[in-house]
Amino acid sequence: MFTRAVCSFDCDAPRRWSPSTLLRGSALVHVGAALGVAAWPASWPLALGLVVANQALLLLAGLLPRCRWLGPNLTRLPAFAAERGEVALTFDDGPDPAITPRVLDLLEDAGARATFFCVGQALARQPELAREMVRRGHLIENHTASHPLAFSAYGWRRMAAEIADGQRLIEQTTGRTPRFFRAVAGLRNPLLDPLLARQGLRLTAWTRRGYDACCRDPERVLRRLTHRLAAGDILLLHDGHAARTAQGEPVVLAVLPRLLAELKARGLRPVTLAAACQTATPATALAGAAA
Repeated sequence: MFTRAVCSFDCDAPRRWSPSTLLRGSALVHVGAALGVAAWPASWPLALGLVVANQALLLLAGLLPRCRWLGPNLTRLPAFAAERGEVALTFDDGPDPAITPRVLDLLEDAGARATFFCVGQALARQPELAREMVRRGHLIENHTASHPLAFSAYGWRRMAAEIADGQRLIEQTTGRTPRFFRAVAGLRNPLLDPLLARQGLRLTAWTRRGYDACCRDPERVLRRLTHRLAAGDILLLHDGHAARTAQGEPVVLAVLPRLLAELKARGLRPVTLAAACQTATPATALAGAAA
Protein backbone atom coordinates (compact mmCIF):
# COMPACT_ATOMS: atom_id res chain seq x y z
CA MET A 1 0.00 0.00 0.00
CA PHE A 2 1.31 3.45 -0.92
CA THR A 3 1.99 5.97 1.81
CA ARG A 4 1.95 9.73 1.44
CA ALA A 5 5.35 11.34 1.17
CA VAL A 6 6.53 13.71 3.85
CA CYS A 7 6.38 17.30 2.59
CA SER A 8 7.10 20.72 4.04
CA PHE A 9 3.32 20.95 4.32
CA ASP A 10 0.23 18.86 3.73
CA CYS A 11 -2.13 20.78 1.47
CA ASP A 12 -5.13 19.05 3.07
CA ALA A 13 -4.05 19.62 6.67
CA PRO A 14 -5.54 22.47 8.76
CA ARG A 15 -3.41 25.61 8.91
CA ARG A 16 -2.51 27.36 12.11
CA TRP A 17 -1.19 30.86 11.71
CA SER A 18 2.15 31.67 13.27
CA PRO A 19 3.71 35.11 12.70
CA SER A 20 6.94 35.15 10.74
CA THR A 21 10.23 36.30 12.25
CA LEU A 22 9.84 39.66 10.51
CA LEU A 23 6.35 40.18 11.92
CA ARG A 24 7.49 39.24 15.42
CA GLY A 25 10.39 41.65 15.12
CA SER A 26 8.08 44.38 13.79
CA ALA A 27 5.85 44.02 16.83
CA LEU A 28 8.86 44.37 19.10
CA VAL A 29 10.02 47.48 17.21
CA HIS A 30 6.64 49.17 17.60
CA VAL A 31 6.29 48.25 21.28
CA GLY A 32 9.88 49.27 21.98
CA ALA A 33 9.41 52.59 20.20
CA ALA A 34 6.27 53.36 22.17
CA LEU A 35 7.88 52.47 25.50
CA GLY A 36 11.00 54.42 24.62
CA VAL A 37 9.08 57.60 23.84
CA ALA A 38 6.98 57.16 27.00
CA ALA A 39 10.13 56.89 29.14
CA TRP A 40 12.29 59.42 27.25
CA PRO A 41 10.13 61.82 25.21
CA ALA A 42 13.18 63.38 23.60
CA SER A 43 13.93 60.04 21.87
CA TRP A 44 10.92 60.37 19.58
CA PRO A 45 12.98 61.11 16.41
CA LEU A 46 14.89 57.85 16.87
CA ALA A 47 11.71 55.92 17.65
CA LEU A 48 9.97 57.39 14.60
CA GLY A 49 12.93 56.51 12.39
CA LEU A 50 12.89 52.90 13.57
CA VAL A 51 9.16 52.59 12.94
CA VAL A 52 9.43 54.14 9.47
CA ALA A 53 12.34 51.85 8.57
CA ASN A 54 10.36 48.85 9.77
CA GLN A 55 7.31 49.85 7.73
CA ALA A 56 9.52 50.25 4.67
CA LEU A 57 10.84 46.72 5.18
CA LEU A 58 7.30 45.35 5.45
CA LEU A 59 6.33 47.20 2.27
CA LEU A 60 9.35 45.79 0.45
CA ALA A 61 8.46 42.25 1.53
CA GLY A 62 4.95 42.69 0.14
CA LEU A 63 6.29 43.95 -3.18
CA LEU A 64 8.47 40.85 -3.71
CA PRO A 65 6.11 38.07 -4.87
CA ARG A 66 8.52 35.24 -4.04
CA CYS A 67 9.53 36.58 -0.62
CA ARG A 68 8.81 34.56 2.54
CA TRP A 69 9.36 37.33 5.07
CA LEU A 70 5.61 37.76 5.63
CA GLY A 71 4.87 34.05 5.91
CA PRO A 72 5.06 30.72 4.04
CA ASN A 73 5.15 31.04 0.28
CA LEU A 74 5.36 28.12 -2.16
CA THR A 75 7.84 29.00 -4.90
CA ARG A 76 8.93 25.48 -5.86
CA LEU A 77 7.44 22.03 -5.65
CA PRO A 78 8.49 19.74 -2.78
CA ALA A 79 11.83 18.00 -3.22
CA PHE A 80 10.27 14.59 -3.80
CA ALA A 81 8.20 16.01 -6.69
CA ALA A 82 11.39 17.36 -8.25
CA GLU A 83 12.97 13.92 -7.85
CA ARG A 84 10.15 12.51 -9.98
CA GLY A 85 10.81 15.12 -12.67
CA GLU A 86 7.58 17.03 -12.05
CA VAL A 87 6.86 20.69 -12.78
CA ALA A 88 3.71 22.75 -12.26
CA LEU A 89 2.13 24.80 -15.03
CA THR A 90 -0.08 27.47 -13.48
CA PHE A 91 -2.42 29.87 -15.27
CA ASP A 92 -3.75 33.11 -13.76
CA ASP A 93 -6.67 35.51 -14.24
CA GLY A 94 -9.07 33.21 -16.12
CA PRO A 95 -11.10 31.60 -17.25
CA ASP A 96 -11.42 33.39 -20.58
CA PRO A 97 -14.05 31.78 -22.86
CA ALA A 98 -11.98 32.64 -25.95
CA ILE A 99 -8.62 31.38 -24.63
CA THR A 100 -9.06 28.83 -21.84
CA PRO A 101 -10.73 26.15 -24.01
CA ARG A 102 -7.81 26.34 -26.44
CA VAL A 103 -5.35 26.07 -23.54
CA LEU A 104 -7.23 22.97 -22.37
CA ASP A 105 -6.92 21.39 -25.82
CA LEU A 106 -3.17 22.03 -25.96
CA LEU A 107 -2.71 20.52 -22.52
CA GLU A 108 -4.85 17.53 -23.46
CA ASP A 109 -2.81 16.88 -26.61
CA ALA A 110 0.38 16.86 -24.51
CA GLY A 111 -1.06 14.75 -21.70
CA ALA A 112 -0.30 17.59 -19.27
CA ARG A 113 -2.19 18.67 -16.17
CA ALA A 114 -2.20 22.23 -14.86
CA THR A 115 -3.41 24.42 -12.02
CA PHE A 116 -5.67 27.37 -12.86
CA PHE A 117 -5.75 30.25 -10.37
CA CYS A 118 -9.18 31.55 -11.30
CA VAL A 119 -11.03 34.76 -10.53
CA GLY A 120 -14.14 33.62 -8.68
CA GLN A 121 -16.62 35.87 -10.45
CA ALA A 122 -15.26 34.98 -13.90
CA LEU A 123 -15.47 31.26 -13.07
CA ALA A 124 -19.04 31.55 -11.79
CA ARG A 125 -20.10 33.14 -15.09
CA GLN A 126 -18.86 30.06 -16.95
CA PRO A 127 -19.89 26.99 -14.97
CA GLU A 128 -19.77 24.65 -17.98
CA LEU A 129 -16.19 25.67 -18.75
CA ALA A 130 -15.29 25.22 -15.08
CA ARG A 131 -16.70 21.70 -15.10
CA GLU A 132 -14.77 20.93 -18.29
CA MET A 133 -11.53 22.07 -16.66
CA VAL A 134 -12.16 19.73 -13.75
CA ARG A 135 -13.29 16.88 -16.03
CA ARG A 136 -9.97 17.06 -17.87
CA GLY A 137 -8.07 16.61 -14.63
CA HIS A 138 -6.97 20.17 -13.93
CA LEU A 139 -7.02 21.97 -10.59
CA ILE A 140 -8.92 25.20 -9.93
CA GLU A 141 -7.57 27.41 -7.15
CA ASN A 142 -8.29 30.84 -5.63
CA HIS A 143 -7.11 34.09 -7.25
CA THR A 144 -9.58 36.33 -5.35
CA ALA A 145 -13.23 36.96 -6.17
CA SER A 146 -12.84 39.98 -8.46
CA HIS A 147 -9.08 40.46 -9.09
CA PRO A 148 -8.84 43.99 -7.62
CA LEU A 149 -5.59 45.68 -8.63
CA ALA A 150 -5.40 47.37 -5.21
CA PHE A 151 -5.70 44.04 -3.37
CA SER A 152 -2.35 44.42 -1.58
CA ALA A 153 -3.48 47.79 -0.16
CA TYR A 154 -6.74 46.44 1.27
CA GLY A 155 -7.47 46.39 4.96
CA TRP A 156 -8.56 43.34 6.94
CA ARG A 157 -12.27 43.37 6.04
CA ARG A 158 -11.98 43.96 2.28
CA MET A 159 -9.09 41.52 1.88
CA ALA A 160 -10.93 38.86 3.90
CA ALA A 161 -14.03 39.32 1.73
CA GLU A 162 -12.07 38.90 -1.52
CA ILE A 163 -10.52 35.67 -0.29
CA ALA A 164 -13.68 34.23 1.25
CA ASP A 165 -15.87 35.16 -1.72
CA GLY A 166 -13.34 33.57 -4.06
CA GLN A 167 -13.49 30.38 -1.99
CA ARG A 168 -17.29 30.39 -2.01
CA LEU A 169 -17.68 31.03 -5.75
CA ILE A 170 -15.15 28.36 -6.72
CA GLU A 171 -16.65 25.80 -4.33
CA GLN A 172 -20.19 26.51 -5.57
CA THR A 173 -19.08 26.16 -9.19
CA THR A 174 -16.76 23.15 -8.94
CA GLY A 175 -17.87 21.37 -5.76
CA ARG A 176 -14.31 21.53 -4.42
CA THR A 177 -12.78 23.87 -1.83
CA PRO A 178 -9.54 25.51 -3.03
CA ARG A 179 -6.38 24.81 -1.05
CA PHE A 180 -3.97 27.19 -2.78
CA PHE A 181 -4.10 30.97 -3.22
CA ARG A 182 -2.22 33.36 -5.46
CA ALA A 183 -2.32 37.09 -4.72
CA VAL A 184 -3.12 39.60 -7.44
CA ALA A 185 0.21 40.26 -9.24
CA GLY A 186 1.82 38.41 -6.33
CA LEU A 187 1.61 41.55 -4.17
CA ARG A 188 0.43 41.44 -0.56
CA ASN A 189 0.67 42.96 2.91
CA PRO A 190 1.12 41.52 6.43
CA LEU A 191 -2.62 40.86 6.77
CA LEU A 192 -2.68 38.20 4.06
CA ASP A 193 -1.06 35.22 5.79
CA PRO A 194 -3.36 35.12 8.85
CA LEU A 195 -6.38 35.48 6.55
CA LEU A 196 -5.18 32.60 4.38
CA ALA A 197 -4.63 30.47 7.48
CA ARG A 198 -8.26 31.03 8.50
CA GLN A 199 -9.36 29.64 5.13
CA GLY A 200 -6.85 26.77 5.11
CA LEU A 201 -5.09 28.23 2.07
CA ARG A 202 -1.41 28.07 1.06
CA LEU A 203 0.12 31.11 -0.61
CA THR A 204 1.63 30.09 -3.94
CA ALA A 205 3.99 32.19 -6.04
CA TRP A 206 6.21 30.75 -8.78
CA THR A 207 9.74 29.80 -9.71
CA ARG A 208 9.76 31.63 -13.02
CA ARG A 209 7.29 33.67 -15.04
CA GLY A 210 7.11 34.70 -18.69
CA TYR A 211 5.30 38.04 -18.32
CA ASP A 212 2.86 36.88 -20.99
CA ALA A 213 0.22 39.28 -19.68
CA CYS A 214 2.28 42.29 -20.78
CA CYS A 215 4.97 41.09 -23.22
CA ARG A 216 3.84 40.73 -26.84
CA ASP A 217 6.90 38.76 -27.97
CA PRO A 218 6.43 34.97 -27.63
CA GLU A 219 10.17 34.37 -28.05
CA ARG A 220 11.03 36.49 -25.03
CA VAL A 221 8.28 34.88 -22.97
CA LEU A 222 9.49 31.40 -23.84
CA ARG A 223 13.10 32.27 -23.01
CA ARG A 224 12.09 33.55 -19.58
CA LEU A 225 10.17 30.35 -18.85
CA THR A 226 12.83 27.94 -20.06
CA HIS A 227 16.00 29.69 -18.85
CA ARG A 228 17.49 27.34 -16.23
CA LEU A 229 14.24 25.37 -16.26
CA ALA A 230 14.44 22.43 -13.86
CA ALA A 231 12.35 19.75 -12.18
CA GLY A 232 10.35 21.19 -9.30
CA ASP A 233 9.73 24.53 -10.99
CA ILE A 234 6.39 26.31 -10.81
CA LEU A 235 5.74 28.22 -14.04
CA LEU A 236 3.36 31.16 -14.36
CA LEU A 237 1.32 31.95 -17.47
CA HIS A 238 -2.01 33.71 -18.07
CA ASP A 239 -5.18 32.42 -19.72
CA GLY A 240 -6.88 35.64 -18.63
CA HIS A 241 -5.65 39.17 -19.40
CA ALA A 242 -3.35 37.63 -22.01
CA ALA A 243 -1.20 39.94 -24.11
CA ARG A 244 -1.50 39.66 -27.89
CA THR A 245 1.18 39.24 -30.52
CA ALA A 246 1.56 41.71 -33.37
CA GLN A 247 -0.70 39.36 -35.36
CA GLY A 248 -3.40 39.43 -32.67
CA GLU A 249 -2.81 35.93 -31.29
CA PRO A 250 -2.86 35.51 -27.50
CA VAL A 251 0.76 35.14 -26.43
CA VAL A 252 -0.02 32.20 -24.17
CA LEU A 253 -1.32 30.22 -27.16
CA ALA A 254 1.80 31.00 -29.16
CA VAL A 255 4.08 29.97 -26.30
CA LEU A 256 2.33 26.97 -24.75
CA PRO A 257 2.85 24.37 -27.55
CA ARG A 258 6.58 25.10 -27.65
CA LEU A 259 6.83 25.11 -23.87
CA LEU A 260 5.09 21.74 -23.64
CA ALA A 261 7.44 20.33 -26.28
CA GLU A 262 10.44 21.65 -24.35
CA LEU A 263 9.20 20.06 -21.14
CA LYS A 264 8.80 16.72 -22.91
CA ALA A 265 12.27 16.98 -24.45
CA ARG A 266 13.76 17.56 -20.99
CA GLY A 267 11.86 14.67 -19.44
CA LEU A 268 9.74 16.94 -17.23
CA ARG A 269 6.11 16.08 -16.44
CA PRO A 270 3.51 18.82 -15.78
CA VAL A 271 1.24 17.94 -12.84
CA THR A 272 -1.19 19.83 -10.64
CA LEU A 273 -0.02 21.38 -7.39
CA ALA A 274 -2.15 18.95 -5.40
CA ALA A 275 -0.66 15.94 -7.19
CA ALA A 276 2.87 17.23 -6.64
CA CYS A 277 2.27 17.68 -2.92
CA GLN A 278 0.34 14.51 -2.16
CA THR A 279 1.57 11.61 -4.27
CA ALA A 280 4.06 9.02 -2.98
CA THR A 281 7.78 9.21 -3.60
CA PRO A 282 9.44 6.44 -5.60
CA ALA A 283 11.00 5.06 -2.39
CA THR A 284 7.70 4.86 -0.52
CA ALA A 285 5.97 3.44 -3.58
CA LEU A 286 8.51 0.62 -3.82
CA ALA A 287 8.21 -0.03 -0.09
CA GLY A 288 4.45 -0.17 -0.42
CA ALA A 289 4.62 -2.53 -3.36
CA ALA A 290 6.98 -4.83 -1.50
CA ALA A 291 4.59 -4.92 1.44
